[in-house]
Amino acid sequence: MRIRRIVDLTHVVSPDIQVYPGDPAPVFTTHASVETDGFDLTHIHMGSQTGTHIDAPRHVRRDGAPVDLLPPDGLVARGVVFDVREYVDDASFVTPDMLRHEHVPAPGDIAIVHTGWARYFGSDRYFDHPVLSVDACRWLLERGVRVVGIDAPSIDATGDETLAAHHILAEEGAVICENLRNLEDVDFPDPLISLLPIPFAGLDGSPVRAVAIDIET
Repeated sequence: MRIRRIVDLTHVVSPDIQVYPGDPAPVFTTHASVETDGFDLTHIHMGSQTGTHIDAPRHVRRDGAPVDLLPPDGLVARGVVFDVREYVDDASFVTPDMLRHEHVPAPGDIAIVHTGWARYFGSDRYFDHPVLSVDACRWLLERGVRVVGIDAPSIDATGDETLAAHHILAEEGAVICENLRNLEDVDFPDPLISLLPIPFAGLDGSPVRAVAIDIET
């Protein structure tokens, strides 16, 4: 086995990163420095869903699994990238027909929905984004998908308090990854997708270092 290429799908986290409306912005505070202590140590204050992150089922269900109890082997798997850029625009819904036109995933695959919206990251338009329809979520679940990613701030419309797509997936124990980027660079078949979080005890989610790996077998 040889790794030919790794595509970084992760937004860089800084105090200036765009966050979901109402979420806390990151704050980096120097706790120790090389000049005074002989080493650098930084205190980091930020929301659990800052930047590229996963939502554990606990995010919307009190009885859902928290991020530290998500099995890692479900978060590193073959990725199926659904390129729906030609079908979507501001606040439009991704439907099963759009997904079916691209691929049919197998059980255990990680479904990645490529809307092209990462190009608006940092602008107001980023929050007027395509979303997953409830029927699209059901279509993925019926095919054994339990991890769904998107290059937008949410799989539901920004400000939609019903969080219908989140609930459909969480009810089946599925995990969501939001704020992906660079999906246009995943131009090779059967990428290995890794979405491993920090295992914060009992929490709703975590930032991830998301990557797509091109493996020669």
